[in-house]
Amino acid sequence: MTHNQPDQRKHFASHWSMEAIHAALEKGDVFKSMFRVNAHNRIEAYCKIDGLPVDVLISGFPSQNRAVEGDIVAIKVDPFSSWTKMKGSSAVEDSYVNDRVQSEDVGQELIENNHPAACSSSERREAIPLVEKLCATINSFPTKRPTGRVVGIIETSPRRKSIVGFLRIKPWLFNWKKDTKKSRLVLLSPKRDYIQLVSTDPKFPKMMVAVKTLPNSIMERLDNCDLTLEMDLIAAEIVEWNEEYDSPLAHVIHNFGRGGEAESQISAILFQNEINTSDFTPDAISCIPHVPWRIPEEEFHRRIDLRNLCAFTIDPATASDLDDALSVERLPNDIYRVGVHIADVSYFVPPHTALDEEAQIRSTSVYLKHYKLPMLPSLLGDKLGSLIPGVERLAFSIIWDINRDGEVLDRWIGRTIMQSCCKLSYEHAQDIIDGTLNVEGLQLHGNFTWSDVVTSVCTLDELSKVLKENRYKDGALSLENARTDFLFDQDGIPYDIVFTGRKKSNFLVEEFMLLANTTAAQVITRAYPSCALLRRHPEPNVSKLRDLESFCSKHGLQLNASSSSELNQSLERIRHELKDDSVFFDVLMNYATKPMQLATYFCSGDVIDNGKDWGHYALAVPLYTHFTSPLRRYADIVVHRTLAATLEAEVMLDLNEKKLAKRCFTGLRFNKEEVESFDAQKALAYAAMKYVVPGTDVLADVAAYCNARKLASRHVKDATDKLYMWLLLRNKEVFLSEARVLGLGPRFMSIYVTKLAIERRIYYDEVEGLTAEWLDATSTLVLNYHPNNRSHKKGSSCKFKAIDEVAMLTFPYSNMVSSKNPDIEPAVFPLVLHILSTVPVALHPIGGDDGPIDIGARLCMSSYFC
Repeated sequence: MTHNQPDQRKHFASHWSMEAIHAALEKGDVFKSMFRVNAHNRIEAYCKIDGLPVDVLISGFPSQNRAVEGDIVAIKVDPFSSWTKMKGSSAVEDSYVNDRVQSEDVGQELIENNHPAACSSSERREAIPLVEKLCATINSFPTKRPTGRVVGIIETSPRRKSIVGFLRIKPWLFNWKKDTKKSRLVLLSPKRDYIQLVSTDPKFPKMMVAVKTLPNSIMERLDNCDLTLEMDLIAAEIVEWNEEYDSPLAHVIHNFGRGGEAESQISAILFQNEINTSDFTPDAISCIPHVPWRIPEEEFHRRIDLRNLCAFTIDPATASDLDDALSVERLPNDIYRVGVHIADVSYFVPPHTALDEEAQIRSTSVYLKHYKLPMLPSLLGDKLGSLIPGVERLAFSIIWDINRDGEVLDRWIGRTIMQSCCKLSYEHAQDIIDGTLNVEGLQLHGNFTWSDVVTSVCTLDELSKVLKENRYKDGALSLENARTDFLFDQDGIPYDIVFTGRKKSNFLVEEFMLLANTTAAQVITRAYPSCALLRRHPEPNVSKLRDLESFCSKHGLQLNASSSSELNQSLERIRHELKDDSVFFDVLMNYATKPMQLATYFCSGDVIDNGKDWGHYALAVPLYTHFTSPLRRYADIVVHRTLAATLEAEVMLDLNEKKLAKRCFTGLRFNKEEVESFDAQKALAYAAMKYVVPGTDVLADVAAYCNARKLASRHVKDATDKLYMWLLLRNKEVFLSEARVLGLGPRFMSIYVTKLAIERRIYYDEVEGLTAEWLDATSTLVLNYHPNNRSHKKGSSCKFKAIDEVAMLTFPYSNMVSSKNPDIEPAVFPLVLHILSTVPVALHPIGGDDGPIDIGARLCMSSYFC
């Protein structure tokens, strides 16, 4: 069916009206949720409902009813008789698909990683009775998965406006021929009004574009029968999807260029994730003070002067936005005064200014391999706001008195003026810890010696170890995955990939940043319990934790996942047990991230559980926020404003000589009655107005937007990492690696590629000459190759794949493989595989000019039949 000649038959049910949806939500008859599509099987989608232990399956296009990835939809859960069988953990092939769709956005950094809940507090309250009934049914029938259908789209996904894909030119030109005499196209049949657009994201359906709406540049190439147009990446947006049409109508916005070019791909990635790449507006720039700029004299009277502290920054060597510095002083009785000093960016970004609005829209800086797209103009982010050594800067400081046991004895929080004495890289700090620092090329400012800096770094290192040990004793969890980094040539092209690990200096800085973020969360929640911007990390998916425990048990490993503390202790014990098989441990850690949900921002007043679910699972703290990176995260600026209002209220109470404890908000001692007193609340209300602390509803929207932008930034990182991996493979004749088998089944295996630290699949069903014998009783796969066997599946008309799509075959004793990588030996047929078997694989690039880029994997096999 084509869009210009629709039949009268409806392909989809009509959507409910918004009035009907809201009425049903209030009754609890339907649920509001985000629509998420299985990237491996688009006819499967999932919707998460708060309170349910499993997601609801929306299977088939009719049930999905024109919803696309990221839409906020109203779903009606099917009767129990329609529920489907749950994909069990024993069926590894099936559960692997489900694992990927439910946790595919879990990245390497656990604490930065699930989609925010789509329901409001009132909607959740109304749905509780039905949720309880569904929970009871699910618990009674754990092998059944609830299913449902979309009855309406409440809010369309932003992704509808950022489609990237390829135009299918050849099918459109199929009905044309070239008139060589007149050098023009001649129609063989009536003109087609629509041309197909295929998204690079498999979660999205194929779309149709009205030819008459195409840009002139594309129309000219169509008129000239330019088939290379099919190789170009196209930007488009979904504009309509009526129930009479089986596919959505899209409008082409832009042509990025050839899909095989890195620049085209990066531009498409940024567009797809709605990353603002434009210059800052003149209005936003005008909000920044002119340079040269000096701190106004009145700020010296309002702030505490800390310029005589030996404070320094520790950052990546290439960093220019330096927003945190550290200091430490030794006091009597083995007490240490530790300071974290954060750039006071909120001073330069007043609320409701053009600069504030632009920073909020961008929400976060986006870091690419060779450059960054900053949240703030470079004049502010890299200069006026950055804690450049030797220059006086405005800061927010949190200072603790800590004993050798890591116990915080006292603390002070305030706005300060400080001056960093030097800029250290993580490598410099590590050299100090190792006793190998070479100060050549480093600059030191102020009345300090390198001995002062060295002593400070070593002291902070020792204290950070104690703090870290205490955190893990209190239940914190660490999931450190294998990390890779690319090596680039002078032209910016990747030529190799290496494993990198975090240094002790990384953990040193991290420990004090975590302490500062936790402290800030405690303070702003005390002062503004209904409008504090916090960050929570929910508990893991219970069923996936059971799968993880089952996985470990099958391989003789004991894992206790009853709490974050028990899980961390178990993983540390397993790390020791697997010290001679680090790859297996990497596989296990990769598996352990799958149950984890994403950490998200939320407004404290937008929840109804009185703090029950406010905590951070991985960090094992009841309150957490982001305070330490205001140059690159808008959420931190909001927290700074709330903290500034808290400090203002505290000062007002002190000046009025009210009989309240000093530092009643920021100190260690907390008296809830004092904070809730009339005088305290009056001071807080005045300060909130002065610093424009957002109310609950506004802050909830800010939190949701920050979550979306942070997730988009993460997607950009993942996509660019994949692109550089693809470029690396494209420039390699052969790229071999060992792999461990994660999952096996009759159709495909899932593998963990050791060299690239990625998961991939190898499909071996319906391959010419290849037989796959699946022994279900022992979960064993036997692959054999007989090229003369041309058996076809009975009743199947599909064309069998060639063997080279599944395996790279080399002749025995051939040096083609050994010369490329002498450590990799090809396997031989028959190939017998179990879970965690080691198998050699060859990696290759897929797509570019002819489709979405991907990393393909084939078995590396030796055979006389090649």
